[in-house]
Amino acid sequence: MPESRNPLKGWQVDRAAIRTIGHDLQRPECILAERDGTLWAADARGGAMRIAPDGTQTLVTPRVEHAAGAGSSFDDRYVQSQGSLPNGMCFLANGDILIANWGTDHVEVMTREGHLRTLFTEIDGKPLGKANFVTRDSKGRIWLTVTTRMQPWTDSINAGVLDGYIALIDERGIRIVAEGFGGTNEVRLDAKEEWLYVVESNARRIVRLRIRADGSLGEREVYGPYHLPGFPDGFAFDAYGNLWVTLIMSDILVAITPEGELLTLLDDSNPEATAKLNEHYANRTLTPALMAATHGTLAPWMASLTFGGPDLRTVYLGSLRGTTIPCFTSPVAGLPLVHW
Repeated sequence: MPESRNPLKGWQVDRAAIRTIGHDLQRPECILAERDGTLWAADARGGAMRIAPDGTQTLVTPRVEHAAGAGSSFDDRYVQSQGSLPNGMCFLANGDILIANWGTDHVEVMTREGHLRTLFTEIDGKPLGKANFVTRDSKGRIWLTVTTRMQPWTDSINAGVLDGYIALIDERGIRIVAEGFGGTNEVRLDAKEEWLYVVESNARRIVRLRIRADGSLGEREVYGPYHLPGFPDGFAFDAYGNLWVTLIMSDILVAITPEGELLTLLDDSNPEATAKLNEHYANRTLTPALMAATHGTLAPWMASLTFGGPDLRTVYLGSLRGTTIPCFTSPVAGLPLVHW
């Protein structure tokens, strides 16, 4: 455990210092940051928006006939998740982009020129379910999360089902390595790749599992508070060991210190709508309409969290309902990720 004082203690994001990157984006849920300053934002038109360091934007996408456009209804776009909706993304070793597609329920790979291939549509003879997130470790293995097999996915929140799972993709193919999660969302590895950290959005908690040499997962334990004050979605470690976590819908950014303390770094919530959301969540009477009414203004339905910039101290916030990418400077660098 670091001996120096935690740089996040007593620190909060200065709203006046938040700037934005990009324009007219569609559902920029996941942000990938390259070393030269280039950003790739997941895009609901079926691919990703490439934003060059000078701000030039290029939509990189194959032709998708039924991509959910900006004019689609909330139900079509966010509840029924119709069309191609790239969600979690990561770079492969050759620079291609691996995509967990929330709309097609597939795992796909797209080249930087927009050529798309579907890699997986099922597992153990069954459809994958709501493919949410992918990440690559230093051994080249891919970790995939599936939030639920329920459709629409929003039903899984009130039902309290634990049907989310984690799959591993390696030279042996694809296989389930852990299941029984309440709304599996993003996954990250610690610096030594000893633990796999998992967001359980519906259960409102972070858990971690010990990684064995063969890729199987061992003991499972809750990390930090047993019950977070909102639905966790995206997260990332900084170099100090703090785990930054976004709380989607309520749009609050928190951090879990190495000691398990919860810090609030940015609160962009609508207090009245958030209170109503939490009440109905507790009573299992949550509806898409209540969810739709709950969001902030900076990054509506704050989702992913990415450290970038030359010193890994620029924080980029992805969102499901935003059209731009808010960013700000962190007092501590992010944990480097496996790059291509």
